[in-house]
Amino acid sequence: MSAFLASIYLWLKAAHLIMVIAWMAGMMYLPRLFVYQHQSEKGGEAERMFIQMQRRLLKGIINPAMVLVWVLGILMLIANPAILSSGWFHVKLALVIAISAVHGFYAASRRKFEKGERPRTEKFWRIMNEVPFIALIIIVIMVIVKPF
Repeated sequence: MSAFLASIYLWLKAAHLIMVIAWMAGMMYLPRLFVYQHQSEKGGEAERMFIQMQRRLLKGIINPAMVLVWVLGILMLIANPAILSSGWFHVKLALVIAISAVHGFYAASRRKFEKGERPRTEKFWRIMNEVPFIALIIIVIMVIVKPF
């Protein structure tokens, strides 16, 4: 199996990157929707629209993209296990695990927003909007520059 995966490694890598882009786009947009919901009237039409948008974004884009990022990443590791001994990969993996945890936090928060709660503050969500991007910057540097 690893020989076959090695033969399609660049395709796996391309698909992995496409899914990373989709995942990160959603991860940066969802907290923005939380900010908008904070600004909307409780129980109003805008709040209902933001709740629907959040659900669709998470279930239709963010969740599937994250699963595919992990599956494709694991397949690439099977195809090229030497990566496991690289220091840059350990940093990348730690950040991907951290982003996955943030993803879980976003999903739990979305359920609270759906119930009409307004967890945290608008300022908190504005800051959280930047977290995936900062992690992504470091990941890209690790993968391209390989400083360790």
